[in-house]
Amino acid sequence: MRKKTHYIKAIMLSFCWIFIISVQAQKEKQRTYQGKKENLHVYLLIGQSNMAGRAPFSENEATVIPRCFLLNGKDSWEPAKNPLNIYSTIRKGAGMQKLNPGYSFSLEMLKKHKDISLGLVVNAKGGTKIEQWKKDTRFYKEAVRRTQEAQKSGTLKGILWHQGESNSGNPDGYLEKLKDLITSLRKDLDAPDLPFIAGQVNKVPKINAQIAKLPKKVSHTAFVSSKDLKTIDRWHFNQQSIHLLGKQYAIEMLTLRLKADKKR
Repeated sequence: MRKKTHYIKAIMLSFCWIFIISVQAQKEKQRTYQGKKENLHVYLLIGQSNMAGRAPFSENEATVIPRCFLLNGKDSWEPAKNPLNIYSTIRKGAGMQKLNPGYSFSLEMLKKHKDISLGLVVNAKGGTKIEQWKKDTRFYKEAVRRTQEAQKSGTLKGILWHQGESNSGNPDGYLEKLKDLITSLRKDLDAPDLPFIAGQVNKVPKINAQIAKLPKKVSHTAFVSSKDLKTIDRWHFNQQSIHLLGKQYAIEMLTLRLKADKKR
């Protein structure tokens, strides 16, 4: 009788373990993207501190963004939530990563496209110059490598760039360097017409004037203005302005994609 009881307990315990493992596997499955490659629209977000995120975010803004995924430190997808630059392989300290334009950009894009999901590759670092992002640098290589990993399960749709503060003391030739960066990224990511949007910085006329000329110099590009945006210090936009900046990125991206669709 004791042997029979022991046998029954062993079977029940085995079923319990199987159930627990099954539940854990299901939860893990739900944490990553499971849909079609063409339905996961991938965006690369790079640049310096405003793209890394320095504005505070609310408790509500710390929750998961529905239908949005973030490429994590293992180069796999997980539900996206702030801070979005937390898995950047080049970032500064984790505590410095806060709200960036990617949050409101994602909300706006998902509002317009209800049948897709977003995949964000965020690899920014504060205090960097554009020269540190040119082809064959560590920053450039990591941006390309992580995006190529994302392309295995998603479809690359565009790049968001926000940088220029660290070049304020030496603005000459910024536009040419930006053009070279775009050319290199498009070639290495095998996307010759990939939309690229650059954001203006806070009150640096010589940099912002060059960024504003980008759409006339390079096809399939746009820029977002920093006019009337407010900051928390000399360089970093406040929470409201970061939200506005992200929405502007989304509006410009949607416009670029609409133009591209009409040409097909």
